[in-house]
Amino acid sequence: MTPRPEHDREAVAEGAQMEEAAARPRRSSRHGPRHRREPVRARHAKRAREQAAGLFGALRWPSRGALASLGFALGALGLVVVLLWGVASTINGVARWNAKRLARAQSSPEAQAELSRDNLLVIGVSEGRATGFLAMRVMAEQQQVFGIAIPDGAFIEVPGQGFERMGDSYLTGGETSLAAVTNFFSVPFTEYVVVDSEVYQEALAGQSVSMLLAEVHDTNLDEPGLARWETAFNEIPTDDVALVPLPVKPVNVGSQTYFEPQRQEIADLVASWWGVTLESEDPAIRVIVYNGSGEPGIAGQAAQLLIRGGFRVVDTKNADTFDYHETQIVIQRGDASRGDSVREVLGVGTVIVRPANQEVADVVVIIGSDFKPPANAP
Repeated sequence: MTPRPEHDREAVAEGAQMEEAAARPRRSSRHGPRHRREPVRARHAKRAREQAAGLFGALRWPSRGALASLGFALGALGLVVVLLWGVASTINGVARWNAKRLARAQSSPEAQAELSRDNLLVIGVSEGRATGFLAMRVMAEQQQVFGIAIPDGAFIEVPGQGFERMGDSYLTGGETSLAAVTNFFSVPFTEYVVVDSEVYQEALAGQSVSMLLAEVHDTNLDEPGLARWETAFNEIPTDDVALVPLPVKPVNVGSQTYFEPQRQEIADLVASWWGVTLESEDPAIRVIVYNGSGEPGIAGQAAQLLIRGGFRVVDTKNADTFDYHETQIVIQRGDASRGDSVREVLGVGTVIVRPANQEVADVVVIIGSDFKPPANAP
């Protein structure tokens, strides 16, 4: 047998070793998986860089020329905004100035005299006390007369005196009555005449003013002014005279009857005859007064105090019992501040908030034995 060369034997041995190594199970290396995943991560990173590059490539920064154009546009827009604001401020300022100018002009003595030129207040008087007030608008050119007759028992706000019977305004003179009527109707009245109560009533009943100024007891007019009114009255036919009573609702307070003006109907008359818009809602708080102490007339005395305090007393009556020692002020509509206002007028009272679903009154007052009317109370 011919012996093999040495290198053949070495090659065979190396092959056998390789076969033996291949036959043995392989041990995994803890670094192997990481090395195998790196190509995949690299591909993902490359794709992300390419997408980011495309995105920022689409959002290219504007050129210097574009930036300059944008800055010019923004500046022009700002200038327009400033100009518009200035124009608006100027218009508003002019409007406010014009409104103040008109208000000053209308409140001037000359303007008030012009506005009141057609208005005359006639006061009917008996034994020195006023029995009625006739607020008239006399349109001589159109030969028409409109008038609203205010009863002396109407409760309105008399400047300087608070809420009073209209008749009591004459106790300090005709000028106070003028102020009360002007304030009530928001229509300027600057001239008045005082006539006998019988003449006053005849004018209302006959709807005629021809003889109304036949005998004037007092006036703030001079002779030419009075003559002007007499001439106008004599030339106006009776058919063109409309004298209506003030819309009121009688309210019995103790032994006296007061008249509560009805704001909505009055507002309609004033708007129709004078062209003046009045607030139709009456802001006064409505009160019912109960006698809970048993003292005769005590509820009426409390009611008159409340009326003079600006409240509307819609009714007075006896309580369910006369055993009330403390006056109770029950708030049925609104908050406790209304009760505080009532207590301030009466001087006593415990405020109780007890809402009720009714439209008659806002506050119910039950007079207790702790209520003592002031010495000068009516």
